[in-house]
Amino acid sequence: MQPRPPASRRVTMTEVARAAGVSPMTVSYTYNRPQRVSAETRAKVLETATALGYAGPDPSARSLRYGATRTLGVVLGEHLTYAFDDPQAVLFLAGIAEVCAERGYGLLIVPTGTGDDDRDRVAAAAVDAYVIWTTSADDPVLAAAAGTRRPVVIHSGPALDGAVTLGIDNRAAAHAVGAEVFATTRRPAVLSFPVDRQRDTFIRTGLDPGSVAYPVTRDRLAGYRHAAQDLGIDWSQVPVAVCRTNDEAEARTVMRKLLASAPDIDAVAAMNDPMALAALREAGDRVRVSGWDDSALAREHGLTTVAQSLREQGAACAAAALGDPAPDFRDAWQVVRRATTGA
Repeated sequence: MQPRPPASRRVTMTEVARAAGVSPMTVSYTYNRPQRVSAETRAKVLETATALGYAGPDPSARSLRYGATRTLGVVLGEHLTYAFDDPQAVLFLAGIAEVCAERGYGLLIVPTGTGDDDRDRVAAAAVDAYVIWTTSADDPVLAAAAGTRRPVVIHSGPALDGAVTLGIDNRAAAHAVGAEVFATTRRPAVLSFPVDRQRDTFIRTGLDPGSVAYPVTRDRLAGYRHAAQDLGIDWSQVPVAVCRTNDEAEARTVMRKLLASAPDIDAVAAMNDPMALAALREAGDRVRVSGWDDSALAREHGLTTVAQSLREQGAACAAAALGDPAPDFRDAWQVVRRATTGA
């Protein structure tokens, strides 16, 4: 195997072909027409490419031989419809789109999490930079984006060498809202986002935040745990109901299971406002409830919540990906106290 070229120089398709003992056309087919290459040959080419640090054909070169594509890629980590169905995703993308419009850039949404070709789809995107929606450290799209040597900004983590991470301090915010919703309660619970890319639904008492792969879920759980412990609540007895999605319908189903297994629940900290509304509708006003994001739902139903601006964060992510300094959003949140915690 040939030694890996210096990081300052992009590996060529010819070098990969020579090292793998195949033709440059075979390397091209491996990336662009994989159905024309045997599985064994494709595996050999990809293994050689990885060893040499070759990220695949440069889509920028394909679309514009000289200069940039003037397109910003957003790696969503969700089904494509999520970008239009989830209110907070809509706000985040609106912030990105606003910056793109101001600067004459196009916007390409790259959905992932749907199959083994996620890495190839990200690497092949004809974009100048990437904004990555929150994901886990083991997500292969991180290495795919970094391997293109284009700027990468990750919203709310995980940390990646050479990439910018931007978002609020979820742990501090969860500690603050947890102190509010758990106050005066004896049997609190948490309605949680998924813990990893498997997206399993389950209920577990005392779930260890350290076992959670998604940074946002992990940090919010850690903040809730800290708040519970400050109030003298035994975290090992606190049920954490994990939802595979973050919409109200899924949360109502999980909330019913939670109440069936622990009917004495008297407080629920939910990781977004639709999930908080689900808890409120299933348990009624006998349960203290908090949400997250200060959406229109929170204002309409009197939900105590954490306010943040995902639109502003989306705009900042886009600007940072296009070369601006990244602002510090860690303290850009506040707890809004409303009727669901007695305010």
